[in-house]
Amino acid sequence: MDQQDLKLSKKLISSYKKRLEKEILDRSMKLKMPQNKFEEIINNNNELINLKKALEDLEMESDSHSKI
Repeated sequence: MDQQDLKLSKKLISSYKKRLEKEILDRSMKLKMPQNKFEEIINNNNELINLKKALEDLEMESDSHSKI
């Protein structure tokens, strides 16, 4: 994967992650959940955890490509 592919992947994953977090926040507010509860949901959501891991992996790959 070249640098441009890495940047695009990071951008797309990051954008999706932000939309998912916003959706959780919006629904939580609609349900009038306490702030600590929806923060807990965001922190423990498997899909968000996987997206964070994917972003970290892409960042590490990007760093290793920049050192070459």
